[in-house]
Amino acid sequence: MTSPHTSTHYGSMLPQDQFNQELVNNVHPPQWRNPTPSGRYNLVVIGAGTAGLVTAAIASALGAKVALIERHLMGGDCLNVGCVPSKGIIRAAKAWTAVREAEQFGVHVSGEVKRDFGAAMARMRKLRAQISHVDSAHRYTKLGVDVFIGNGRFTSSDTIDVDGTTLQFAKAVICTGARAAVPSIPGLAQTSYLTNETIFSLTELPRKLGVIGAGPIGCELAQSFARFGSQVYLVEAMHGILPNEDRDAADIVEESLLRDGIQLLCCGKDLKIQSANGNKHLSVASHGQQYDIPVDEILVGVGRSPNIEGLGLETVGVEFEKSGVKVNHRLQTSNPRIFAAGDICSPFKFTHTADAQAQIVIQNALFPHPFGLGYASTNNLVIPWATYTQPEIAHVGLYEKDAEAKGIPIDTFTFHLNEVDRAILDGEDKGFARVHVKKGTDTILGATIVASHAGDMISGFTLAIKGGLGLNTIASTIHPYPTQAEVVKKTANAWRKTTLTEGKKRFLKKLFSWQR
Repeated sequence: MTSPHTSTHYGSMLPQDQFNQELVNNVHPPQWRNPTPSGRYNLVVIGAGTAGLVTAAIASALGAKVALIERHLMGGDCLNVGCVPSKGIIRAAKAWTAVREAEQFGVHVSGEVKRDFGAAMARMRKLRAQISHVDSAHRYTKLGVDVFIGNGRFTSSDTIDVDGTTLQFAKAVICTGARAAVPSIPGLAQTSYLTNETIFSLTELPRKLGVIGAGPIGCELAQSFARFGSQVYLVEAMHGILPNEDRDAADIVEESLLRDGIQLLCCGKDLKIQSANGNKHLSVASHGQQYDIPVDEILVGVGRSPNIEGLGLETVGVEFEKSGVKVNHRLQTSNPRIFAAGDICSPFKFTHTADAQAQIVIQNALFPHPFGLGYASTNNLVIPWATYTQPEIAHVGLYEKDAEAKGIPIDTFTFHLNEVDRAILDGEDKGFARVHVKKGTDTILGATIVASHAGDMISGFTLAIKGGLGLNTIASTIHPYPTQAEVVKKTANAWRKTTLTEGKKRFLKKLFSWQR
């Protein structure tokens, strides 16, 4: 056994309360002793985020000898500073909003309603710690994986060094993920700021919060903090919010953010940040007006940067670029013995994409096939995604602009939630489902849903695309009534109505007249 690994680089795992102590004890045990390698590993995985964890767990379950290396926190961004904590505070913010809007449901709240931001954040930390055992070093050891806490670096064509210990491998997988990107904004480097990696450490609510970037991270957290009671200023260089989404859908979410009191400064130009009189100042021009806004905290949410530094990729001939490690459709790097999965190589930086790619890596790395036949491929993936604002936006497949760029003629069908009974009864009737099909057919090319539960509802369209099922199958499938998911069936019914042409109507009229 090697000496205990006692790194204290826990990053944003503050405050050091019982919940974060439990988390760290699970995913970066302070007194962890790395195992002593014995012989060559079938697979060495660098990075214990979603892609690395799934790769290691499946490979070990199949009987392979596996090593898993993590220098920071097992569980990666998703568990520690991403999906899990963000959804925890989104849920708390939603509860606060429900109290605020309770009167419309006949609930009259009298007297002072105490809102405790510190308690909401403590709840998030408690639940994150509770979930963390699934990604823990001890659990993976029990699964048969050799877990190494330390810095992994390629040193030759078949070796990786972990803080002085050499691991030999037959195949290796790079799953080191990505981190919050830091834009070149004048004054930012001289001013303290938050990212998704640090904002979940807050215990006191900022009175005024500046958010830079109106993508998914920026919008989700801007809305949550506005609902908690912060005055939020959301700065975006492009027009509106969520610039990559269906514009009609994004506009509905934008209206919701504005109702929550967020001040949107879109088409922002000449953004500068200064510190003065103990405050941080955002200076930005938006729609011809100049703003100089004092804030307590600044959140930067403008995308992700790949973690490629310090891996020794040049040593083993693994090509990479600004966006990450370069891979082919089998997730193989320029070195045929080394693969990659997850945010380090994928343009789709989602936990579920990392999971799917890990399974592709397993098949291709552990079960090579002559002449490349039978390999798993990323070309076959159908990847949905969702932004968890209120309402949510979820999407799968092509947008209208994508089909136009590819020269694919389409028909588009939209059905609004204000015609769906359950959405009306829930008071959640702002939204719609929209589907694009190949012109003249029911073949689904893409779909967008904006609704309170859009992330749950998009799977119907995703399954249809993956299974080669068209709108006719969805229209003929019985959906329970009343649910908001009926909007999926009703959108398919909108297509079905177009199949009843004038010629068919004339024929049916004659047929029925003969039957009288």
